[in-house]
Amino acid sequence: MQRAAHTALSVCSQTVSPAMIRQCLKSRAAALQLCSRAYSVVPTPRDSEEKEMLDRILRVDHAGEYGANRIYAGQMAVLGRSRTGPLIQQMWDQEKEHLAKFNEILAENRVRPTVLLPLWNVAGFLLGASTAMLGKEGAMACTVAVEESISEHYNSQIRALMEKDPERYTELLKVSQLLFSLLLCPLHWQSPLCGN
Repeated sequence: MQRAAHTALSVCSQTVSPAMIRQCLKSRAAALQLCSRAYSVVPTPRDSEEKEMLDRILRVDHAGEYGANRIYAGQMAVLGRSRTGPLIQQMWDQEKEHLAKFNEILAENRVRPTVLLPLWNVAGFLLGASTAMLGKEGAMACTVAVEESISEHYNSQIRALMEKDPERYTELLKVSQLLFSLLLCPLHWQSPLCGN
């Protein structure tokens, strides 16, 4: 967490223009279209152990997307009418798309969301609102720190699936890798994904 805070502060100290962020968001929207599919990304579990593992992965990923949505809701409650409001709204709209995809994946695989969603609801909103009270820099530092933690999670998830059976989990790996690469955009503004 300390490393995430350091990264957030160093990223926020760089000059990041709204145009750079908009370009990144456009890249994210185009890449997310790759997630649209007519088949499940999760293979049929072979046994109860594999079912539990896949359910846990999906549940945690969904909780992360839900929490991110609540953070943006809190930021919009504070900064929505400021000059930063439209930018936060754009980022929130992207997160809404991610959450919709995970809601779809949970439903098609009959996976229940975490029982902690009510806690994520309140905690995410409070985190977003409290960091937004610090101004644009505080809100962006929060966003970067959260995105870095999530990217570490996706990276470890990708490694775990690759160790188990990369061919079996090809589609799930594609979704995890796509979301991981989308997370890199706000952390590394000079990323090729951002068109820079």
